[in-house]
Amino acid sequence: MKRQLTSHGSEEAARIVAVDAGLLRRLDGGDRAHQHQHRGGHGRGSHRVFSYLPEHFLLLQRVLSTRVDFFKQDSVLVSTFEPFSTALVVGIGATLGRTIYNYLHESCDPKWIALNATGLKVDLDRKLFGQHIASRIILKAVSGFMSNDNPKKPLVLSLHGWTGTGKNFVSQLIADNVYKEGMDSSFVHIFTSELHFPHASQLETYKSQLQQWIKGNVTNCAQSMFIFDEMDKMHPGLIDSIKPYLDYYDKLDGVSYRKAIFIFLSNAGGESITQTALDFWKAGRDREEIELRDLETLLSLAVFNNKKSGLWHTSLIDKNLVDFFVPFLPLEYRHVVQCAMAEMIARGHQPDRSVADQVARDVVYFPKTERVFSVKGCKTIESKLDYYI
Repeated sequence: MKRQLTSHGSEEAARIVAVDAGLLRRLDGGDRAHQHQHRGGHGRGSHRVFSYLPEHFLLLQRVLSTRVDFFKQDSVLVSTFEPFSTALVVGIGATLGRTIYNYLHESCDPKWIALNATGLKVDLDRKLFGQHIASRIILKAVSGFMSNDNPKKPLVLSLHGWTGTGKNFVSQLIADNVYKEGMDSSFVHIFTSELHFPHASQLETYKSQLQQWIKGNVTNCAQSMFIFDEMDKMHPGLIDSIKPYLDYYDKLDGVSYRKAIFIFLSNAGGESITQTALDFWKAGRDREEIELRDLETLLSLAVFNNKKSGLWHTSLIDKNLVDFFVPFLPLEYRHVVQCAMAEMIARGHQPDRSVADQVARDVVYFPKTERVFSVKGCKTIESKLDYYI
């Protein structure tokens, strides 16, 4: 006896696909709520907590069990299938497989890549200390770029300042609030000069490799982020190899780079920033009075003319392809205390001001006589705190 997939079965199959979508939307919504719940209180240098709640797995189990129950029904499944019936069942299975795979595995779409502007503002306000200029620029630059569906060029940020002032940390905050997986996203790429480009003799090879790496990753996901650390240690001329990708081109060899983000991190220009901050301090002026216009031109010239910098005489500056030069001011005693308090909270301890003061007093400051700014910012706070708690 030849039985076949009934019209009732076809309707049921369509209903099940709709149920899949509804359940997985609930699953996604639950995850995002849980993800947001864990955003606060991680302190400097930590990654976002990302996990699935038990009820999420129960929902996923319902999706799978519903499929099994459906295909067990005698009124639907038969001992032999017509070609159309086979195609329908296989199609349902493939659709379900893709749906579950796309949920569990990161993909280049708005479910995985979307700016949380409120989260970024809160993180900058609560976790980044002593950087009123950087906080304001980063929030406006990233929010404006991500809200533009058709940017004319990639977003290019150049972050400058002494070690331990928050440059790497801000890069992490941006990634955490743009990518669902944060710094662990497969679309966030970090290049460190001494690790990836160690030998000056291999400069031409590095140029070709860098071009291919960026082209390949942007081809895979237009909204990729590239972070270049230690730009002050990069061989001059290397970064110019990616200049076309940062320019105002619609497409290059069929690839559009306009939705990518490039972030350069460098200690170069730190002297100029520190001198400006020190001048304000000596004049009895508050550091919050320092504005971008007091530093931006000075900073770009200092970086452009620094022969030891990877941005020395670069066409990226000469052609105005860097959207913002972001200065990070040297940190004072009070900021070091804030860093220590935040680190205690991140470790799950009750913040203790007396302990934070002990840590801050143990830090080296400059100039030697005035002891105004921390030599290493907040970079050594984590290790020093181990000694006191």
